[in-house]
Amino acid sequence: MTFDSQAYAAQLQDKVTRLRDLLAPFDAPEPAVFDSPLKNFRLRAEFRLWREAGERHYAMFSQDDKRTPILIEEFPIASLRINQLMPQLKAAWQASAPLSHKLFQVEFLTTLAGDAMITLCYHRPLDEHWHAAAAKLATDLGVSIIGRSKGKREVIGHDYVVEKLDVGGRTFSYRQPEGAFTQPNGTVNQKMLNWAYQALGDRSDDLLELYCGNGNFTLPLATRVRKVLATEISKTSVNAALSNLSENAVDNVTLVRLSAEELTEALNEVRPFRRLHGIDLKSYEFGSVFVDPPRAGMDPDTCELTRRFDNILYISCNPDTLAANIAQLNDTHRITRCALFDQFPWTHHMESGVLLTRR
Repeated sequence: MTFDSQAYAAQLQDKVTRLRDLLAPFDAPEPAVFDSPLKNFRLRAEFRLWREAGERHYAMFSQDDKRTPILIEEFPIASLRINQLMPQLKAAWQASAPLSHKLFQVEFLTTLAGDAMITLCYHRPLDEHWHAAAAKLATDLGVSIIGRSKGKREVIGHDYVVEKLDVGGRTFSYRQPEGAFTQPNGTVNQKMLNWAYQALGDRSDDLLELYCGNGNFTLPLATRVRKVLATEISKTSVNAALSNLSENAVDNVTLVRLSAEELTEALNEVRPFRRLHGIDLKSYEFGSVFVDPPRAGMDPDTCELTRRFDNILYISCNPDTLAANIAQLNDTHRITRCALFDQFPWTHHMESGVLLTRR
């Protein structure tokens, strides 16, 4: 793969044109554009292992052909740390029967801050021989190691990596657990956080956040408002978010493990939820809502819920569902800011953001 800057610029312009066209019916302003490094931008990678000529090799498969492996020695879109670790790990499993026996998948998770974790997946139980070899490997490589076999998980070091991101003149520390969602492009994620921080602005009222994940946006946005009510359905992400709030001494956030649909029911007083016990929803003076939904976008009821707020800050990984949600809100809200974040260079995928304010 070549990393030609002119080819990248042309691809990025195509994405800008696509976003502009999708938002044109809503009289959106020209999007701010945040580009990506051309290579070494991806902080996580997952490989199957493929045996050929008596050796295991890193392998990936194209979307069109799940049977023919593409053998890989290096992965230029992945972080420099991943590319450094790939040959070191391969040499280690080649030299160690406990590490290589029935090993079928490898996952890397790294951070801009330099932390790294490797997950090794096996079609066999993990014994003391594996644990001794993996402990030595973790020391030799300076990483945490997770061993996975059916229904079991062995942790050597930590089951998370730590990221540090600079937003609004402050450095935030994030615990990113193994197996949980994290933004793949750390450089663009930092740009995205700063855009959202600026778009929200300093406010004297409260913020509702849906789909908060590990608190990626929660931490910096909480410094802009009086207090935050945040929701997330994944237990792993909730635990990481609580740890991140504590680590960063952010004490004005109440986090509830509810889906966006359940919170909508709670705010509409459709039914009570035990997980909201002790939380006075009526004490909040919500002026803004922040949403970062999955690719499907917001369901109609959640979208309707956001209409009651003066400001809707919306980050989207699917511009088509973003446009569909804006169409539902367009009669009461207008786009005052928009942005394109090139989280996924060399693909057609894009991340975008809009600030909708009440007409």
